[in-house]
Amino acid sequence: QVHLLESGGGMVQAGGSLRLSCAASGRTFSSYAMGWFRQAPGKEREFVAATSRSGGITSYADSVKGRFTISRDNAKDTVYLQMNSLKPEDTAVYYCAAVAGSYYYIRAYEYVYWGQGTQVTVSS
Repeated sequence: QVHLLESGGGMVQAGGSLRLSCAASGRTFSSYAMGWFRQAPGKEREFVAATSRSGGITSYADSVKGRFTISRDNAKDTVYLQMNSLKPEDTAVYYCAAVAGSYYYIRAYEYVYWGQGTQVTVSS
């Protein structure tokens, strides 16, 4: 069992930045590929970014590429999502997710463990 706890959400103006954190507990964090997803009101949950268990391989949704950066610190059992140049359309609840595996994963159904989410609101 892996427990995930997101933090760092909030309200920011368009063009601003936020850094989300996801702290994991329960199992060996470095065994898990990690991902960030988001869900806006009335929309389906969508992929944002993913990283392999070492952090050496990353993947991003086209909508955030060049603005968001996923990283992880296996010594701190934490994965991060640095979000720059935020837009109102980035407004959503952001979730981190984990799955045991050696690569990275971009589909929500591939993940086993999920956090409770953190709200990000970007005002225009």
